[in-house]
Amino acid sequence: MLKLGRHNLLRVVKETSFGVYLDGANYGEILLPKRYVPQGCKADSWLKVFIYLDSEDRLIATTDAPLVKVGECACLKVVALSRFGAFLDWGLPKDLLVPRREQAHPMQEGQSYVVYVYVDEKTETIAGSSRLELFLNEFSTGYTPRQAVDLLIYERTDMGFKAVIDGTHLGLLYANEVFQPLRVGQRVQGYIKAIRPDRKIDLMLQLPSAVAHDELTQKILDHLQARGGSSDFSDKSSPEAIYREFQVSKAHFKRAIGLLFKQQRILLSKEGIRLV
Repeated sequence: MLKLGRHNLLRVVKETSFGVYLDGANYGEILLPKRYVPQGCKADSWLKVFIYLDSEDRLIATTDAPLVKVGECACLKVVALSRFGAFLDWGLPKDLLVPRREQAHPMQEGQSYVVYVYVDEKTETIAGSSRLELFLNEFSTGYTPRQAVDLLIYERTDMGFKAVIDGTHLGLLYANEVFQPLRVGQRVQGYIKAIRPDRKIDLMLQLPSAVAHDELTQKILDHLQARGGSSDFSDKSSPEAIYREFQVSKAHFKRAIGLLFKQQRILLSKEGIRLV
């Protein structure tokens, strides 16, 4: 069955001067314009193509890869506004429409937003929505604390950063637990911190485990070795500088150098730290 807004493997049924037509089964023949036809393509060849709608809402094929497919989320830039909604660049000739009713907040031209791409059942057209809670699950279905997950930051609030989890769920990173710069549209690795009583998901960026702690202490030792045994990093260093160098919070860094000091592997001073 043909999948709109996704890649399909279709057979070439005929060639023309302006492209080839592909067998779309119940949807009829679908044009692949000449500029996308690969060299050597002929009748009965099979091609992997992306199917979407052109400016006249006709099915059309392309071998170009869009920035996002139906059923996925991505951060896209608004290139135009109209009375119908906002048009976002998703890497194809026809821009992606986000109807006004599907905008969590009014979109502005030139700004980028995380949207979910779907097929509107009423119009049978591809559209986007920034109202992610309508399409993704806000409640845990099988996640466990400390489980590694892929995150896409989609909104900043007073509480922290909202994120898409593995492309299927929504969760929250608390502001007072984030020690690195984050922006809307950024993809980062994170972990499940906790499942709340209401089954909503709390997230964290760093895993507070013995393994993670051992990795950090080794990273500090490697840092010192690479600098001849001494460094100006200390418990007085800024959180931003510590994160840039070690990708951890200042609290984790202080605990790690404290442990190394107790193990008599480093010395602490006002100037920084150095190997024993």
